Amino acid sequence: MDAFAVSIGKGLSLRAKSTRYGLLCGLWFGAFQALMPLIGYFAGSRFSGFVESIDHWIVFILLVLIGGNMIREAINERASGETAPPDPSFGFATMLALAIATSIDALAAGISFALMHVALIASVTIIGCTTFVISFAGVKIGSIFGAKYQTGAQIAGGLVLIAIGARVLLQALLS
Repeated sequence: MDAFAVSIGKGLSLRAKSTRYGLLCGLWFGAFQALMPLIGYFAGSRFSGFVESIDHWIVFILLVLIGGNMIREAINERASGETAPPDPSFGFATMLALAIATSIDALAAGISFALMHVALIASVTIIGCTTFVISFAGVKIGSIFGAKYQTGAQIAGGLVLIAIGARVLLQALLS
């Protein structure tokens, strides 16, 4: 949802056709959203044996923190009425910084993957492809409709992360 929200913002800055920039955002954000869980998975695999008895709590806490932070940021932006001005730059440094910033939570998800023993290749492929599609769509939507859906998407994304964390915790506690 962070990549989608940023893609909408990038789309808002466009005055011309957005297909090229949609593909660019999709590639950057999709690649980093796939790469970060890989990094997190291998970092998590090294110490997963030490924390298997509390892995469900770790997953829950990470997802609640990430989701809660997304919701807090959206509410603060809405309350202050401030939004970052659109940045028309699609240069290497700008896109690298945005790709890293929007994928930090995917690093934590990768650690969770190691603790939950998920199918890594399938997971990162789905994450990367999904992020590519929603980032491409975000640029298109941003260039057409504006930023009015940015806050709602961020809140929805935070709620989904919290719900996933709660589900993992409940499944572990009830089994």
